[in-house]
Amino acid sequence: MVTGASSGIGLAAALDLARRGDQVVLVGRDPARLRAAGDRVRECCGEPPELFRADFAVLDDVRRLAEKLRTAYDRIDVLANNAGAIVLQPVTTVDGFELTVQANHLAPFLLSNLLRDRIGRMVVTASGAHRSGVLDPDDLNVVLRRYRPMRAYGTSKQANILFAAEAARRWPDVPAYSFHPGVVRTRFGNESPLVALGMRLLPFRSPERGAETLVWLANQDPSRLVDGGYYHDRRLRRPLPKAADPALAARLWTASAQAVGLDG
Repeated sequence: MVTGASSGIGLAAALDLARRGDQVVLVGRDPARLRAAGDRVRECCGEPPELFRADFAVLDDVRRLAEKLRTAYDRIDVLANNAGAIVLQPVTTVDGFELTVQANHLAPFLLSNLLRDRIGRMVVTASGAHRSGVLDPDDLNVVLRRYRPMRAYGTSKQANILFAAEAARRWPDVPAYSFHPGVVRTRFGNESPLVALGMRLLPFRSPERGAETLVWLANQDPSRLVDGGYYHDRRLRRPLPKAADPALAARLWTASAQAVGLDG
């Protein structure tokens, strides 16, 4: 199952996995783009994928998605938590959280916990942008003060790496990994004409190249990987200390569970 599968890295990964003969399930926010992505997978591989719509800016959407998936599947061999966004202006969701942190971390954290007994393996799309993170588990909305898009995005990516590592510690039967896809040309920041122009003109990676490590982590023998590890270009990397602190990861897990209503 690939979230954020309507375009970019998610769609590229879904196409690659489908070509390998895997049954793929696509999750996306926009119905039209999700259907178009499903058509791409069907055209390349012959089998239409299952499609599930959910808006990660609404946690009740995530809860409904989890219920539908639990009804549909006894097992999800790989959950690719790939959905994400970069938000150019400060936005607070209906759930009361800064949109980037909710869409990129809290929503996948909630979905993964609700599917925990179904998941065989988890892969989380993180980023080298975690270097700009300012995560504070005591204040998940810290980025709303003096808002800067890359600061908020980096904080969410710092959370992604810590989440995967802590999941590996708490769920020893579910291998979990995070990875940096490189700087990839995607739909990120399309609301800004300047960012959109840069995406077209600058020498970023293709989504296919960005998806390579995701697909590799989904298929590699876990005995050859480091559980909870952070990867880039199929190699284990060391994130910055603020994304590799087990105490911070444990605090983030507790704060995230309280935020999404799982602390009970």
